[in-house]
Amino acid sequence: MESAELVAIAMLLRQRNDIDARITDIVGRPLVHGHLSDWIAAQIFDIELEPGANRAVDGWFRSGPLAGRTVNVKHYTRNEGLLDMTDSEELDYYLVMSGSRNGTTRAHRPWGIDRVHLFDAPELIDALHTYMRRIGVATSVRAEFWRAAEIYPNRVNRTLLLSPDQVAALEGFRSDPPPGQ
Repeated sequence: MESAELVAIAMLLRQRNDIDARITDIVGRPLVHGHLSDWIAAQIFDIELEPGANRAVDGWFRSGPLAGRTVNVKHYTRNEGLLDMTDSEELDYYLVMSGSRNGTTRAHRPWGIDRVHLFDAPELIDALHTYMRRIGVATSVRAEFWRAAEIYPNRVNRTLLLSPDQVAALEGFRSDPPPGQ
């Protein structure tokens, strides 16, 4: 019953497990999508992560213009205009990292950070209520809100200006790195 494809998948999964174990050792958290993206955001954006699971708040900014403000970190392999949201009053910002809006297939979605958006949570909730949008899992967010919230690679939202070091760190996670990287 061993096909070449089955053997190849078994071998690739063993390699993936080894890589996942190495990443877990570095980040000190179970390697699930949310924990990894939270850790990366914490490193790049100087976020103190909540030690326990909190559905609304992943942590708070330690420095800069948003110091002390709470944040919920999201990562999507592809930006499809949807955002998992909460209407919690304790949340100040959504920091959303995503892969490309175009160029990926449904079958393969490479893990990457091609865009970063910073949404003021209360403002976004108010705006969505104006358009009669429900707040929850897979909330549809209009394209103009995504454009206005972008902080990387385009600096549209000026609430949080990225340093050259932050931009360089994000460049390392692009799903389509420039040739030679």
